[in-house]
Amino acid sequence: MKVVIIGASFAGVSAALAIRKKHPEAEVILMDKQQTIGYLPGDINLYFNETINPIETAQFISEQELVDQGLTLLLNAEVVRIDAKQHIINYEKEALESFISFDKLILATGSSQWSQNILGSDSDKVLKYKFLPGVLQAIEQLENSRKVALIGGGQIGAEAADTLLKKNKEVHLFERMDYLLFKYFDEEMIQPVQAEMVARGVVFHFDETVEKMTDIDEGLVIETKKSQLLCDSAIFAMNVRPDLRYLDEQIRTHIDGTIFVNEYLETSQVDIFAIGDCIQVPYSLSNESFYIPLVNNAVRSGLVVAQNLVEPTTPFIGSIRTIGTKLVDHYLASTGLTEAEGLFYEQPISVAHVQQKSSLFSGGETISSKIIFEKDSHKLLGAQLVSKADILEKINTLALGIQAGQTLEEFYQKDFLYHPYYSNVIDITNQLAFEGLWSEADEN
Repeated sequence: MKVVIIGASFAGVSAALAIRKKHPEAEVILMDKQQTIGYLPGDINLYFNETINPIETAQFISEQELVDQGLTLLLNAEVVRIDAKQHIINYEKEALESFISFDKLILATGSSQWSQNILGSDSDKVLKYKFLPGVLQAIEQLENSRKVALIGGGQIGAEAADTLLKKNKEVHLFERMDYLLFKYFDEEMIQPVQAEMVARGVVFHFDETVEKMTDIDEGLVIETKKSQLLCDSAIFAMNVRPDLRYLDEQIRTHIDGTIFVNEYLETSQVDIFAIGDCIQVPYSLSNESFYIPLVNNAVRSGLVVAQNLVEPTTPFIGSIRTIGTKLVDHYLASTGLTEAEGLFYEQPISVAHVQQKSSLFSGGETISSKIIFEKDSHKLLGAQLVSKADILEKINTLALGIQAGQTLEEFYQKDFLYHPYYSNVIDITNQLAFEGLWSEADEN
């Protein structure tokens, strides 16, 4: 069996390694248009924070490690088109067009940072650092920039703002919504972090959509309906989009350009699968699917596709959008439904808040937390944590409870580690469920 995987980032690499284990006799070919693979997008922040140096070391896997697993690499090879019926891929490498056949094909080409809606976003002063060549350019340009604009207030933009503050840059952040990280946090939870960023110098431009960027000798002019800003450079931190220019028109797509797949990650064409940022991901808390380009989704879809390559056996269960990060000395983590999204949820929801010290005797930082659950069934739906203590791993416990469909009654009884120096008498995750349960009892 000859398996070709187009795209050698998180999804493609995960699929290749899993296929090698499940089908040791298969010929597995990893194709990518980049000259190097394994780069960790976003690790420019680690470089500027002096966590890694040089930037080229920001890899989750090396080419040699893949070769040692018996995988064939075809790099610097850009796919021009695929013929789904004939099982043929045409690609360009070093200005020459060649072709390769396949028995099974996995589309894992990931996503690109681009915008059709912002005029001038292709300027060299608008930095995009998803791939290593863009990172090397961005490092040099940011070092020489005094005032930097960030376009987008999601995780990429928020982390970039934090990094640029440490580099003593003047930071302006443009976001079309009215607060930071709105996909993952409710406003009252993110407000302390947002206030601290303002205190440290970030200028937020909320409710502003960037419409145009003009490259001039003095710098870059950012234009919205409300304002104009002259800066030295900008970072494009908006949502990425799937990179599918090569796609055979016989392969069905959604209206947003993502590839349609069934629960086993099969496309509309036999023997062709799609994973990672190429597809919409089922939202585990509803019957809908969304475009959620997160690394953990890409990796998990890569593992699942290996199970279904020969026979459909393992449905992809989707995502509840679990994230965690650190901004201005605050750790933030979120999973599942937000209260704001509850307006569109099919059942009535309730929420509960808990503030608790991180441990009895070490540090004692306050943890602010929130849980969202179904009002009638008490089924867990979402959770958010913010603290100056490192609480990031706790969100995984909450995510597992949500994924398992647990109720408040089940979750507050979960077993937890107790040690007076490292933890509290009742873990914050148990306390959240308990508080939710009794807030409902008080209301009744």
